[in-house]
Amino acid sequence: MSEATEIYSQSAPEDASEIRAAPVPRPGRWVASVVVLLLLAMLGHTLVTNPRFQWGIVSQYFGTTQVLKGLELTLLLTVIAMSVGIVLGVALAVMRLSGNPVVSSVSWGYIWFFRGTPVLVQLIFWYNLSALFPKVGLGVPFGPVLLTINANAVITPIVAATLGLGLNEGAYMAEIVRAGMLSVDEGQVQAASALGMRRLQATRRIVLPQAMRVIIPPTGNETIGMLKTTSLVSVIAVTELLFSVQNIYDRTYQTIPLLIVASLWYLIITSVLTVGQYYIERHFARGAARALPPTPWRRLVTWLQTMRPAGAPGRPHA
Repeated sequence: MSEATEIYSQSAPEDASEIRAAPVPRPGRWVASVVVLLLLAMLGHTLVTNPRFQWGIVSQYFGTTQVLKGLELTLLLTVIAMSVGIVLGVALAVMRLSGNPVVSSVSWGYIWFFRGTPVLVQLIFWYNLSALFPKVGLGVPFGPVLLTINANAVITPIVAATLGLGLNEGAYMAEIVRAGMLSVDEGQVQAASALGMRRLQATRRIVLPQAMRVIIPPTGNETIGMLKTTSLVSVIAVTELLFSVQNIYDRTYQTIPLLIVASLWYLIITSVLTVGQYYIERHFARGAARALPPTPWRRLVTWLQTMRPAGAPGRPHA
């Protein structure tokens, strides 16, 4: 037996199960935690003790009929605009990846235009469309007009809001869907073609289901963004959540508490959408090579384990 082997055998413990790993001391984490908790405590104290927040007024108007109707319209606009945006985005993404240069160029031009102009400008434009086209005619292209409709009767504020939000969202969703489709290996499309599938059939059955892992996270982000973007339609007199509280504080002059009411509702709906996005991501992550994202409870347990002070007994080895 060599000298090194003798030294190791003398220093090594007889029972390997007695070995316990001591966590590396991380005093910086504790200092940062104390500072953050102190700041949160100061913020909470300010929110509770400052009478100018007028929490009594907030609770008074939080569940009123006018506010709830505005919230309902906000949710309706979000659902409709995202539905239009997703359907249009998928179509534009497929067109953009098409081998037909005319179809691909039209898709590129649409995306270029709607991403290049502010959504607020688009909303105002659709609202004032009757100034450009007083009458909307339906008929044979470059031929006789069979039906004429007054543009003011068709482009109501709700329709203008839906068009402005949905068409703009379609341009952004097109790039999200295109990125997801490009993330799928081209060999799978070639294999589908070898099996006799048409290009659109392979896209629908093979490419899009796999691309959902890439598409879902930014789509959830776009949905949350759309919920807040609906507040812009207040400029065209659509009585969504923000416009509803504006009508109230224009009458009562209680601006801050009414804005807090709107902010709280936005935070609540955003939180619900965030939870929904999380579980949708877990659903589409099944079958992937990587592990499923941890649940919130598992993240909390992991965080508490990392915050264990140095020298604390760890979990005994089996």
